[in-house]
Amino acid sequence: MEISVVIPTFNRAHTLKRCVDSVLSQSYSPFEILVVDDGSTDDTSEILKTYGDKIIVFKTENSGVSAARNYAIARSKGGWVALLDSDDEWLPNRLQEQVDYLKIFPNIKLVHGEEIWVRNGKRVNPKKIHKKSGGYIYQNCLPLCCISPSASLIKKEILEEFGGFDEAFPVCEDYDLWLKITSKYEVGYIETAIITKYGGHEDQLSRKFFAMDLWRVRSMKRMLNSNLAGEDRLATLNELIRKAEILILGYKKHDNLGDLPEVESYLKFAVAAKSELT
Repeated sequence: MEISVVIPTFNRAHTLKRCVDSVLSQSYSPFEILVVDDGSTDDTSEILKTYGDKIIVFKTENSGVSAARNYAIARSKGGWVALLDSDDEWLPNRLQEQVDYLKIFPNIKLVHGEEIWVRNGKRVNPKKIHKKSGGYIYQNCLPLCCISPSASLIKKEILEEFGGFDEAFPVCEDYDLWLKITSKYEVGYIETAIITKYGGHEDQLSRKFFAMDLWRVRSMKRMLNSNLAGEDRLATLNELIRKAEILILGYKKHDNLGDLPEVESYLKFAVAAKSELT
């Protein structure tokens, strides 16, 4: 299997070496390692130069993680894409375990796995809601992102089928793509930890945006405009209603009404569509 590793990074010189070294230490060597420096202003360029021809580096203007991933994916030459965020780290057998899995289940086009969580330097246990799984997991993906990009290995043709990551989404771009993929395809799952996922730091996107569920609601609304049917459609309507109601309460509580009309329109649509469906 020819695997292209895609690493987007922006001003993470302090974690970049740990990240890249974890790829170079894999028991199964990737075909290529593509790093997109998304307009960094710290020492990122100097660190990347130390790797010489071991990695392929692209320097772009700062356009966000989705654009950086898409840029590298479009230029990748492998048939499979393994994503890695520059603040995370792969365990040594990450790729080998996934390659072995795909030999047993060759029809799978996306495989992910368990994670070790480190928050503010301390290992923590994920909550029950964050439990990973495989199979037809679309409904499991509705409440929150159930697949970590850093743990995912994806057939490149699937990324091309869905147009990669939506560059209009500053957050929840992975949630949006996983909904599209899992609505159609079965997902593979490695039960043992294959990555270490770090959190709690100030530059995490999830710490920068108010009302992240707005982007999830927008994604679900788009799914409802697709060919989604049956139980998946009903589950999407129920989750959209739940999140929209919470968002509306939050907007009013914080006197932040900018996106309120949009969310209210989604709620009205979902309630009416659910009434017709049931």
